[in-house]
Amino acid sequence: MTVAVRSFAKINLGLYIGAARADGYHDLRTAYQTIALHDVIRVSVGRGSGIEILCKNKDPRIPLDSSNTCYRIAERVLDELGAKARVSIEIEKQLPVQGGLGSASSNGVATMVALELTLKKKLSASARLRIAAAVGSDLPLFLVGGTTLGVGRGEEVYPLPDLAAMPMVVVMPEVGVSTAQAFADWDALVENGSCGDGALPRPGGAEPRLHTPDRPLTRAGASDRLFEVGCVLSAWLADSNKSGLPNTGAPAKGGSRAGNLLSDLVRTGIENDFERVVFPKYPELRDIKGELERAGSRYASLSGSGSTLYGLFGSPAEAAKAASRLRKQGLKAVTTRTLTRRQYWKAIVSR
Repeated sequence: MTVAVRSFAKINLGLYIGAARADGYHDLRTAYQTIALHDVIRVSVGRGSGIEILCKNKDPRIPLDSSNTCYRIAERVLDELGAKARVSIEIEKQLPVQGGLGSASSNGVATMVALELTLKKKLSASARLRIAAAVGSDLPLFLVGGTTLGVGRGEEVYPLPDLAAMPMVVVMPEVGVSTAQAFADWDALVENGSCGDGALPRPGGAEPRLHTPDRPLTRAGASDRLFEVGCVLSAWLADSNKSGLPNTGAPAKGGSRAGNLLSDLVRTGIENDFERVVFPKYPELRDIKGELERAGSRYASLSGSGSTLYGLFGSPAEAAKAASRLRKQGLKAVTTRTLTRRQYWKAIVSR
């Protein structure tokens, strides 16, 4: 029996980096958002033992051994379920490698879902999250979907009221960005005291003084900064759901709901810290963000550590027009949309 599962991508609506921890990771604050772009994972089981990874793409950055995220997930799922089987995992790659869209992490969670279906055995919700967090920081978000708050090293996730589905353009450059190197560059920036003021505007317009010349943004003060960031993210997300009712992701008449959310996002000043270290090394990525803004994006950002960039638009027509303009400039630009939690789980099993 073979089961195919869509492995959806994510973007980061703001990403803030705190201090390096004793375990080598960094504390983070981010709002994850699942989007409709995806890979496809096909899992089949048979008699015997062992795990096989197949991928038609010849990208050398995709390991086909036990270091592959899908392999590591399958190994743990079989152990947790007490199951013995020969597992074959085929990865149909459409998302970029080292693109900041969480493709490897999503592939791992898709493998978990597919393996449960093929074995006809189900893990508990807590076991799913425990296994996912043990394999990688971004994996747990794909067990939630929709709009999700990520804290800790990103592995501690909390479902948020879903933002309305929004049209968007995703630009996938050929260059790949190493997340580990981007963190190292951030640490060097902080150590050199050249992080800029780091201030994030509050929704009301007042700016928190996260650090000043006599209170620099150092590792010791990073927790204060993340607290301020958490306040701003919470304020924006609360403003975007002012009715106090669950957000189903249904668009308001005339599409005004998405437009209002985009305006609030820009006004709040949410940003991605990685842009400060990635853009100087890869100026072409800064240029692409500028092109997205000139093409009419209401909000544009690097996703994760990159290299993928995205722009959110007020309507599908605006997004389509922008993508066409960017493609004429030789960029790989595609239109897609954000996925609410309900849409994410409804579409995850491929048919």
